[in-house]
Amino acid sequence: MSDSEVHRTIDAVWRIEAARLIAGLARLVRDVGVAEELAQDALVAALEQWPKEGIPDNPGAWLMATAKHRAIDLLRRKERLAHKLEQLGHELETGASGAAAPAPDAVAERDGTIEDDLLRLVFTACHPVLSTEARVALTLRLLGGLTTDEIARAFLVADSTVAQRIVRAKRTLAKAQVPFEVPQGPELADRLSSVLEVVYLIFNEGYAATAGDDWMRPALCEEALRLGRILAELVPKEPEVHGLVALMEIQASRAAARTGPGGVPVLLLDQDRGRWDQLLIRRGLAALERAQELGGAGGGYALQAAIAACHARARTAAETDWVRIAALYAALARRTPSPVVELNRAVALSMAFGPATGLELVDQLTEEPSLRTYHLLPSVRGDLLARVGRLDEAREEFVRAAALTRNERERAVLLARAADCVQRPGEAGPPP
Repeated sequence: MSDSEVHRTIDAVWRIEAARLIAGLARLVRDVGVAEELAQDALVAALEQWPKEGIPDNPGAWLMATAKHRAIDLLRRKERLAHKLEQLGHELETGASGAAAPAPDAVAERDGTIEDDLLRLVFTACHPVLSTEARVALTLRLLGGLTTDEIARAFLVADSTVAQRIVRAKRTLAKAQVPFEVPQGPELADRLSSVLEVVYLIFNEGYAATAGDDWMRPALCEEALRLGRILAELVPKEPEVHGLVALMEIQASRAAARTGPGGVPVLLLDQDRGRWDQLLIRRGLAALERAQELGGAGGGYALQAAIAACHARARTAAETDWVRIAALYAALARRTPSPVVELNRAVALSMAFGPATGLELVDQLTEEPSLRTYHLLPSVRGDLLARVGRLDEAREEFVRAAALTRNERERAVLLARAADCVQRPGEAGPPP
């Protein structure tokens, strides 16, 4: 095997094993920053040794064993230091005594499966003590195995920005002494909500990029989906986890149909449904059924998944059950009220009962402060105005939406729609 082939293998192994490696080490050393450094040391050792000695039969076990040896060395050094400090303390007769680090062998033999370690790592990386940006960056780094450069490219920010976020996040966790554990009782629900939010943020950024030249970033969708599936295995009795997985599976099933030649966005109703991934749809529907069986049909993610399922089950756009979708949005608005949910509900109402019905609700949102710079508000309003024949107003709304979006593909679509609203002499006016 050539060196380049070995390096490609190491890169693949790292992507698969990094999260488990860091999680297992964090349980030993109780510090995700130190755990990541030890894992990186093992990776460097692999890069040095594998080209000369060959790929081991079990690369993941090799990395874990190498990293654990280094962790144990570290703990022994800390133990000796703690012992020395204790001796000094006695000698000085201060009465103070530092808590020695646990014996390495005993630590290494503690109970806890790899799955438990991974779950602890997920909850630590998504701890609310961190900002949302920091949680996303740290999760992709520790659980996704992405490099700083890869994360920076995915979110179109500078490498240094991501690096600083990760460094500050690890420092904040250490300073706050965030325990490396899965919370229990009521705290579990709150923390799980934070975890799911981070995973869905990653997915959404991949599904509809907020900025840049590309409409989608499939790698981010795949990473979020992978994290969601892992979570579903780790906490199989949490309905909202299955609800989120269902939502992501069904939405991801449309990925191939969401762009046309040259990366041009294709709206949902115009998509070639023959290009939707039926395997992902089946997986999504099964996850939704699981969420409902667990009593989570009314959860926020499960409701959104149920809406996505309505689209997935319709063989053609015309067969979409918009009345059902409008009812699900109404339930979602009661469960998690927000202006964005109301905007989506307006679209559903317009499809179920006519554009005037949807426009009435959208007009109520135009003064909503949180939507002031949200490009989808004028985009939706422009669409509804066009459908009722108020083309001049529709054109203005599409132009305004184009000015607000930071995605070049989306801007082009909106400007094209604005151009379509220019009424030509002799053309029909508003519909009867």
